[in-house]
Amino acid sequence: MTISTEMIFATLNMFAFLAVELTLLFLLISYLVGVLQEYIPPSKIQSILSSKNGKGYIIASFLGAITPFCSCSTIPFLKGLLSAKAGFGTMMVFLFASPLLNPIIIGLFAVTFGLKVTAFYFVIAMGVSVVAGYLLEKLGFEKYIKAEAYIAPESSGCGSSCAKSGKPISKWARIWNTTWADFKKVLPYLIGGIAVGSMIYGFMPTEFVANIASEDNPLAIPIAAVIGIPLYIRAEAVIPLSAALAAKGMGLGAVMALIIGSAGASLTEVVLLKSIFRNQMIIAFLTVILSMAVGAGFLYQFIF
Repeated sequence: MTISTEMIFATLNMFAFLAVELTLLFLLISYLVGVLQEYIPPSKIQSILSSKNGKGYIIASFLGAITPFCSCSTIPFLKGLLSAKAGFGTMMVFLFASPLLNPIIIGLFAVTFGLKVTAFYFVIAMGVSVVAGYLLEKLGFEKYIKAEAYIAPESSGCGSSCAKSGKPISKWARIWNTTWADFKKVLPYLIGGIAVGSMIYGFMPTEFVANIASEDNPLAIPIAAVIGIPLYIRAEAVIPLSAALAAKGMGLGAVMALIIGSAGASLTEVVLLKSIFRNQMIIAFLTVILSMAVGAGFLYQFIF
């Protein structure tokens, strides 16, 4: 493959776009989570999203469905749930469901593929998210959360200096100091993931994806699912891009697998999850997303 100036510019533009967007999203969501924790006691969150309460799994899935997060911006919310000691199983349901069922992707799905296909996608994504969260809880995967993930970062900046000088610090400044400290801790993971995702975005042509995942290829669906994860695509872009790939000859089952793989996980998210999970948990997370993508692709092909 010949590297063109257009590919280089596409890579640099994507890196700049993702760096700015994900930085702002991470800071904004982390701050909002901090504000919520200020007014909603951890005990309340624990009771609502408790794994011991069967309703907690359903609540977590619908919470994921109404939050317009991509696969990466779920991380600060997940860290907030960890610090509030919410149930492990329900946290995992939220982690799976939020990027797959957010209002943006569901709306675009309905407009592009129709209500019947959208309903199929919604049922599969929500059902697998709930079942996977429940099974991971029962199998004891909570032990693969890093101990430091439960520890709230120490405030930095004005917080410590104001405390030494005896001046009171407002709760808003305290929340911001905690947010900034948390952001600095995950920044290396964020930049590394964005760099890899941007390079794949810039240098992998859509024609290549369509050709290897065509209807004539019996392995098209697994291949599309695997391609989807490193090919970081925003919710706003994944549906139009999938429609374009279908027009270029990509099978609709493979399109479904690509959408779930790309929306449900990304290299950037996996790198960020390294700050929270041990390798065993990350492997389990990717296994769930890939299994969901492949299973939905074959089931879609069978039904439709």
